[in-house]
Amino acid sequence: MQPPAGSQVSRVPAQRTPSEQLPPAPPAPAPQPRRRRLRTVLTVVGGVLALLCLGAVATGYVLYNRAAAPDRSAPDVVVDNYLRAFLVDRNDARADQYTCEGGTELRALRELRLEVEQRESTFDVTVRISWGPLTRSPSSDGESVATTLTIAGSSDGVPRSSRREDWTFNVVEDDDGWRVCTGAKAG
Repeated sequence: MQPPAGSQVSRVPAQRTPSEQLPPAPPAPAPQPRRRRLRTVLTVVGGVLALLCLGAVATGYVLYNRAAAPDRSAPDVVVDNYLRAFLVDRNDARADQYTCEGGTELRALRELRLEVEQRESTFDVTVRISWGPLTRSPSSDGESVATTLTIAGSSDGVPRSSRREDWTFNVVEDDDGWRVCTGAKAG
């Protein structure tokens, strides 16, 4: 139906709601799924743990090498370490790390250890060998180290006998430190 002629129709603009007045907003980004965030966190934590483990392995390797490497830094140190390995611990493999390659003249010391082992088994005693201060002096090939060995026997903890012997060791320096080449009773 039409309004009668001559009547005035007021046209009121239709009211718009606020959402109709603004241009449409872009769609909101979809929130990250929890699984994706959890995967990222686990990846970062796993990477950090892997780096820590690698660092620990490297540190352990370096510390082990320092502890296991024989100390051949000085003539008296190498003689002390050699005597400990050969006469006290009776570990030939360890003692060989302190001796010269081939041609070593340590027969007198081998005979001393053999004598000690025979006395222990024959007389059922314990023989302990110790030494005093190690005195260094220059020699033609390197250095000479002198000391006094004390050989003491005991049975059931009771001292039985003791003797002292003066020994001299010739020590030579090579690429990886000092090494014992000869050892003999002095005099």
